[in-house]
Amino acid sequence: MLTQIANGVLVHQSALLRNNTVIVDGEEGVLLVDPGITEDEMACLANDLAQSGRSVVAGFATHPDWDHALWHAAFGDVPRYGTDRCAAYLRDLRSKEDWKADFAEGLPPEIAGEVPFELFGLITALPAGSTRIPWDGPELRIVEHPAHAPGHAALVIEKHGVLVAGDMLSDVLVPMFDDTADPLGDYLTGLRLLEEVADDVEVVVPGHGAVGGPGQTRVRIDLDRAYVHAVRDGRTPDDPRIGSSAEPGWEWVSDLHAGQVQRLSQPLGMTQSSRDCPEVKS
Repeated sequence: MLTQIANGVLVHQSALLRNNTVIVDGEEGVLLVDPGITEDEMACLANDLAQSGRSVVAGFATHPDWDHALWHAAFGDVPRYGTDRCAAYLRDLRSKEDWKADFAEGLPPEIAGEVPFELFGLITALPAGSTRIPWDGPELRIVEHPAHAPGHAALVIEKHGVLVAGDMLSDVLVPMFDDTADPLGDYLTGLRLLEEVADDVEVVVPGHGAVGGPGQTRVRIDLDRAYVHAVRDGRTPDDPRIGSSAEPGWEWVSDLHAGQVQRLSQPLGMTQSSRDCPEVKS
Protein backbone atom coordinates (compact mmCIF):
# COMPACT_ATOMS: atom_id res chain seq x y z
CA MET A 1 0.00 0.00 0.00
CA LEU A 2 1.27 3.46 -0.90
CA THR A 3 1.03 6.04 1.87
CA GLN A 4 1.52 9.71 1.09
CA ILE A 5 3.72 11.46 3.64
CA ALA A 6 4.19 14.78 1.83
CA ASN A 7 3.18 16.31 -1.47
CA GLY A 8 4.79 14.15 -4.14
CA VAL A 9 6.40 11.73 -1.67
CA LEU A 10 5.01 8.33 -0.71
CA VAL A 11 6.13 5.33 1.35
CA HIS A 12 5.64 1.59 0.89
CA GLN A 13 6.53 -0.43 4.01
CA SER A 14 7.62 -4.06 4.26
CA ALA A 15 6.07 -6.36 6.82
CA LEU A 16 8.95 -8.11 8.58
CA LEU A 17 11.49 -5.38 9.26
CA ARG A 18 9.31 -2.35 8.47
CA ASN A 19 11.64 -1.31 5.67
CA ASN A 20 10.49 1.92 4.11
CA THR A 21 10.67 2.29 0.35
CA VAL A 22 10.37 5.97 -0.56
CA ILE A 23 8.71 7.01 -3.81
CA VAL A 24 9.38 10.52 -5.14
CA ASP A 25 7.26 11.88 -7.98
CA GLY A 26 9.17 13.42 -10.89
CA GLU A 27 8.23 14.97 -14.20
CA GLU A 28 8.23 11.73 -16.21
CA GLY A 29 8.03 9.11 -13.47
CA VAL A 30 9.19 8.24 -9.97
CA LEU A 31 12.44 7.59 -8.19
CA LEU A 32 12.50 4.59 -5.84
CA VAL A 33 14.70 4.72 -2.76
CA ASP A 34 15.61 1.38 -1.12
CA PRO A 35 12.89 -0.86 -2.60
CA GLY A 36 12.30 -4.12 -0.72
CA ILE A 37 12.26 -6.58 0.67
CA THR A 38 10.50 -9.77 -0.56
CA GLU A 39 9.44 -10.80 -4.07
CA ASP A 40 5.76 -10.38 -3.21
CA GLU A 41 6.28 -6.98 -1.59
CA MET A 42 8.20 -5.59 -4.53
CA ALA A 43 5.68 -7.00 -6.99
CA CYS A 44 2.94 -5.36 -4.89
CA LEU A 45 4.81 -2.05 -5.03
CA ALA A 46 5.20 -2.31 -8.80
CA ASN A 47 1.48 -3.06 -9.14
CA ASP A 48 0.52 -0.15 -6.88
CA LEU A 49 2.67 2.19 -8.93
CA ALA A 50 1.17 0.95 -12.19
CA GLN A 51 -2.38 1.31 -10.90
CA SER A 52 -1.64 4.89 -9.84
CA GLY A 53 -0.28 5.67 -13.31
CA ARG A 54 3.34 5.94 -12.17
CA SER A 55 6.37 4.51 -13.94
CA VAL A 56 9.84 4.12 -12.45
CA VAL A 57 12.59 6.23 -14.03
CA ALA A 58 15.40 5.88 -11.46
CA GLY A 59 16.43 4.27 -8.18
CA PHE A 60 18.73 5.08 -5.30
CA ALA A 61 20.32 2.90 -2.62
CA THR A 62 21.10 4.77 0.59
CA HIS A 63 23.76 2.17 1.50
CA PRO A 64 24.93 -1.34 0.61
CA ASP A 65 23.06 -3.45 3.19
CA TRP A 66 21.22 -6.38 1.58
CA ASP A 67 17.77 -4.95 2.31
CA HIS A 68 18.53 -1.53 0.81
CA ALA A 69 20.13 -2.43 -2.53
CA LEU A 70 17.48 -4.77 -3.94
CA TRP A 71 15.56 -4.43 -7.19
CA HIS A 72 12.75 -6.14 -9.10
CA ALA A 73 12.46 -6.61 -12.86
CA ALA A 74 8.96 -5.12 -12.72
CA PHE A 75 10.49 -1.75 -11.84
CA GLY A 76 12.27 -1.70 -15.20
CA ASP A 77 15.84 -1.36 -16.44
CA VAL A 78 16.53 2.18 -15.24
CA PRO A 79 19.53 3.93 -13.63
CA ARG A 80 20.05 2.90 -10.02
CA TYR A 81 22.33 5.29 -8.18
CA GLY A 82 24.37 5.24 -5.01
CA THR A 83 27.42 6.98 -3.62
CA ASP A 84 30.83 6.07 -5.00
CA ARG A 85 31.75 4.14 -1.84
CA CYS A 86 28.41 2.34 -1.73
CA ALA A 87 28.74 1.20 -5.34
CA ALA A 88 32.36 0.13 -4.85
CA TYR A 89 31.44 -1.99 -1.82
CA LEU A 90 28.68 -3.72 -3.79
CA ARG A 91 30.92 -4.31 -6.81
CA ASP A 92 33.46 -5.98 -4.56
CA LEU A 93 30.79 -8.10 -2.90
CA ARG A 94 29.32 -9.30 -6.21
CA SER A 95 32.79 -10.12 -7.55
CA LYS A 96 33.15 -12.95 -5.05
CA GLU A 97 32.36 -16.37 -6.49
CA ASP A 98 30.15 -17.42 -3.58
CA TRP A 99 28.34 -14.11 -2.99
CA LYS A 100 24.90 -15.53 -3.75
CA ALA A 101 25.32 -18.31 -1.20
CA ASP A 102 26.55 -15.84 1.40
CA PHE A 103 23.64 -13.51 0.61
CA ALA A 104 21.06 -16.28 1.05
CA GLU A 105 22.69 -17.50 4.25
CA GLY A 106 22.52 -14.03 5.79
CA LEU A 107 18.78 -13.54 5.27
CA PRO A 108 16.38 -13.68 8.22
CA PRO A 109 14.93 -17.22 8.34
CA GLU A 110 11.39 -15.84 8.18
CA ILE A 111 11.91 -14.77 4.56
CA ALA A 112 14.52 -17.24 3.36
CA GLY A 113 13.83 -17.99 -0.28
CA GLU A 114 11.51 -15.00 -0.67
CA VAL A 115 14.08 -12.31 -1.49
CA PRO A 116 15.06 -11.94 -5.17
CA PHE A 117 18.74 -11.13 -5.37
CA GLU A 118 19.67 -11.48 -9.04
CA LEU A 119 19.49 -7.67 -9.43
CA PHE A 120 20.87 -6.93 -5.98
CA GLY A 121 23.68 -4.38 -5.81
CA LEU A 122 23.76 -3.29 -9.46
CA ILE A 123 24.36 0.31 -8.51
CA THR A 124 25.74 3.12 -10.68
CA ALA A 125 28.27 5.14 -8.73
CA LEU A 126 27.74 8.86 -8.59
CA PRO A 127 30.98 10.87 -8.79
CA ALA A 128 32.70 11.15 -5.42
CA GLY A 129 31.44 14.16 -3.53
CA SER A 130 28.17 14.37 -5.47
CA THR A 131 25.41 16.24 -3.67
CA ARG A 132 22.59 15.78 -6.23
CA ILE A 133 20.92 12.91 -8.07
CA PRO A 134 20.72 13.42 -11.84
CA TRP A 135 17.05 12.96 -12.63
CA ASP A 136 14.04 14.88 -13.92
CA GLY A 137 12.34 15.63 -10.61
CA PRO A 138 12.64 17.68 -7.42
CA GLU A 139 16.20 18.27 -6.25
CA LEU A 140 17.44 15.54 -3.94
CA ARG A 141 20.36 16.68 -1.80
CA ILE A 142 22.74 13.86 -0.90
CA VAL A 143 24.16 13.94 2.62
CA GLU A 144 26.93 11.32 2.65
CA HIS A 145 28.45 10.39 6.00
CA PRO A 146 30.51 7.62 7.64
CA ALA A 147 27.86 6.23 10.00
CA HIS A 148 26.51 2.66 9.86
CA ALA A 149 27.81 1.47 6.46
CA PRO A 150 30.28 2.36 3.68
CA GLY A 151 29.04 5.23 1.55
CA HIS A 152 25.86 5.70 3.58
CA ALA A 153 23.79 8.65 2.37
CA ALA A 154 20.65 10.41 3.48
CA LEU A 155 18.52 12.36 1.02
CA VAL A 156 16.92 15.73 1.60
CA ILE A 157 13.91 16.30 -0.64
CA GLU A 158 14.11 20.06 -0.31
CA LYS A 159 10.94 20.98 -2.17
CA HIS A 160 8.80 18.78 0.07
CA GLY A 161 10.69 19.04 3.38
CA VAL A 162 11.46 15.33 3.71
CA LEU A 163 14.59 13.65 5.08
CA VAL A 164 15.16 10.06 3.89
CA ALA A 165 17.51 8.88 6.61
CA GLY A 166 18.52 5.40 5.49
CA ASP A 167 19.34 3.13 8.43
CA MET A 168 19.30 5.91 10.99
CA LEU A 169 16.76 7.78 13.16
CA SER A 170 14.53 4.75 13.66
CA ASP A 171 11.88 4.52 16.37
CA VAL A 172 12.35 0.73 16.67
CA LEU A 173 16.04 0.08 15.98
CA VAL A 174 18.96 1.45 17.96
CA PRO A 175 21.99 2.81 16.07
CA MET A 176 23.94 0.02 14.39
CA PHE A 177 27.66 0.55 14.03
CA ASP A 178 30.01 -0.30 11.18
CA ASP A 179 33.20 -2.31 11.71
CA THR A 180 35.61 0.61 11.35
CA ALA A 181 38.49 2.02 13.35
CA ASP A 182 36.16 4.45 15.15
CA PRO A 183 32.55 3.26 14.73
CA LEU A 184 31.15 5.44 17.53
CA GLY A 185 32.93 8.55 16.33
CA ASP A 186 31.77 7.84 12.77
CA TYR A 187 28.20 7.53 13.97
CA LEU A 188 28.35 10.80 15.87
CA THR A 189 29.69 12.47 12.74
CA GLY A 190 26.73 11.12 10.78
CA LEU A 191 24.28 12.45 13.36
CA ARG A 192 25.95 15.86 13.27
CA LEU A 193 25.59 16.04 9.50
CA LEU A 194 21.93 15.07 9.72
CA GLU A 195 21.43 17.67 12.42
CA GLU A 196 22.71 20.32 10.01
CA VAL A 197 19.72 19.71 7.72
CA ALA A 198 17.11 19.14 10.46
CA ASP A 199 15.69 22.66 10.17
CA ASP A 200 15.11 22.12 6.43
CA VAL A 201 12.64 19.23 6.89
CA GLU A 202 9.26 18.52 8.45
CA VAL A 203 9.17 14.76 7.86
CA VAL A 204 11.79 12.08 8.53
CA VAL A 205 11.69 8.60 6.99
CA PRO A 206 13.93 6.02 8.67
CA GLY A 207 15.03 2.87 6.92
CA HIS A 208 12.95 0.90 9.42
CA GLY A 209 9.99 2.00 11.50
CA ALA A 210 7.47 4.80 11.63
CA VAL A 211 7.70 8.01 9.67
CA GLY A 212 8.25 11.01 11.96
CA GLY A 213 6.44 14.32 11.63
CA PRO A 214 7.34 17.90 12.59
CA GLY A 215 9.99 18.09 15.30
CA GLN A 216 10.75 14.37 15.19
CA THR A 217 14.01 14.69 13.27
CA ARG A 218 15.74 16.43 16.17
CA VAL A 219 14.04 14.18 18.75
CA ARG A 220 15.39 11.11 17.02
CA ILE A 221 18.84 12.60 16.53
CA ASP A 222 18.99 13.34 20.26
CA LEU A 223 17.82 9.82 21.12
CA ASP A 224 20.41 8.21 18.85
CA ARG A 225 23.17 10.47 20.14
CA ALA A 226 22.28 9.62 23.74
CA TYR A 227 22.48 5.92 22.87
CA VAL A 228 25.92 6.31 21.28
CA HIS A 229 27.20 8.32 24.24
CA ALA A 230 25.94 5.68 26.69
CA VAL A 231 27.64 2.87 24.78
CA ARG A 232 30.82 4.93 24.53
CA ASP A 233 30.81 5.61 28.26
CA GLY A 234 30.03 2.02 29.26
CA ARG A 235 26.55 2.84 30.57
CA THR A 236 23.28 1.02 29.98
CA PRO A 237 21.31 3.30 27.65
CA ASP A 238 18.02 4.70 28.91
CA ASP A 239 16.41 3.96 25.56
CA PRO A 240 12.77 3.03 24.82
CA ARG A 241 13.88 0.70 22.01
CA ILE A 242 15.55 -1.80 24.34
CA GLY A 243 14.73 -3.48 27.62
CA SER A 244 11.25 -3.72 29.10
CA SER A 245 10.02 -0.67 27.19
CA ALA A 246 10.74 -2.17 23.76
CA GLU A 247 7.80 -2.47 21.41
CA PRO A 248 6.19 -5.95 21.47
CA GLY A 249 7.75 -8.05 18.75
CA TRP A 250 10.93 -5.99 18.77
CA GLU A 251 12.43 -7.31 22.00
CA TRP A 252 15.26 -8.81 19.92
CA VAL A 253 16.71 -5.30 19.55
CA SER A 254 17.97 -5.73 23.12
CA ASP A 255 20.02 -8.69 21.89
CA LEU A 256 21.30 -6.55 19.02
CA HIS A 257 22.39 -3.95 21.55
CA ALA A 258 24.14 -6.54 23.73
CA GLY A 259 25.91 -7.93 20.69
CA GLN A 260 27.17 -4.49 19.73
CA VAL A 261 28.56 -3.86 23.18
CA GLN A 262 30.39 -7.18 23.05
CA ARG A 263 31.66 -6.51 19.52
CA LEU A 264 33.02 -3.12 20.47
CA SER A 265 35.04 -4.70 23.25
CA GLN A 266 36.98 -6.84 20.76
CA PRO A 267 39.72 -5.89 18.30
CA LEU A 268 38.68 -4.45 14.96
CA GLY A 269 37.75 -7.09 12.39
CA MET A 270 37.43 -9.95 14.90
CA THR A 271 33.62 -10.16 14.79
CA GLN A 272 30.74 -10.17 12.35
CA SER A 273 30.01 -6.76 10.87
CA SER A 274 26.96 -4.88 12.10
CA ARG A 275 25.97 -4.49 8.44
CA ASP A 276 24.69 -8.07 8.56
CA CYS A 277 21.04 -8.09 9.50
CA PRO A 278 20.46 -9.51 13.00
CA GLU A 279 18.25 -12.54 13.38
CA VAL A 280 14.69 -11.33 13.62
CA LYS A 281 12.77 -12.76 16.54
CA SER A 282 9.47 -11.04 16.07
